[in-house]
Amino acid sequence: MKKIRVLIVDDHVIVREGLRALMEVEPDIEVVGEATDGDEAVTKTGGLHPDIVLMDITMPRLNGLEATKQIKQLYPEAKIMVLTMHESNEYFFKILEAGASGYFIKGGSSSELIAALHTVREGEAFIYPSMTTKLLSDYLHRVNTGSDKESYDGLTKREREVLKLVAEGHTNQEIADILVISIGTVQTHRAHLMAKLGLRSRTELIKYAIRRGFITLNT
Repeated sequence: MKKIRVLIVDDHVIVREGLRALMEVEPDIEVVGEATDGDEAVTKTGGLHPDIVLMDITMPRLNGLEATKQIKQLYPEAKIMVLTMHESNEYFFKILEAGASGYFIKGGSSSELIAALHTVREGEAFIYPSMTTKLLSDYLHRVNTGSDKESYDGLTKREREVLKLVAEGHTNQEIADILVISIGTVQTHRAHLMAKLGLRSRTELIKYAIRRGFITLNT
């Protein structure tokens, strides 16, 4: 299998060295470069064409959030997984809106990080477990209080289309072909709608779609 090409972006040398050492022992991961700030991350993404940009948020010159936006605009095929200390919903939703495919909390284990990289490589969105727990709690609260409908009403027309197609079992590539959009755009819509609905897996998404009547068990 082709190796996952990773660009490490962090302004701390010791963090970059630690991440490189961690990933270089993995037979299917290749660290293709490092960047010390957002500006350098944008430039090196264009030159190195990594599969995944492992992006810190708090950096000088250009922060990770703005760098993520620029990379997704210039190189939409690049996947970005944010590596951060922040566990607030404010940061989480801003990062998803910027186009990131993953949200990993610093302090997680090395095995979790490697698994997260593989998840993002396969075109899925990765959300660190502590964040999914918060989102699931919010979701259950909305269900119990009857505000679940408000969450669905907050989805855009395109997000609703992606929701139905994912629940029906279509792959990201199939959805991209059906809606005539890029796979990167599908991934972004998918991450957005799952975050808005408080869902953490495709199984939960299917259950949600069945409960709302978008699909049936015979679909």
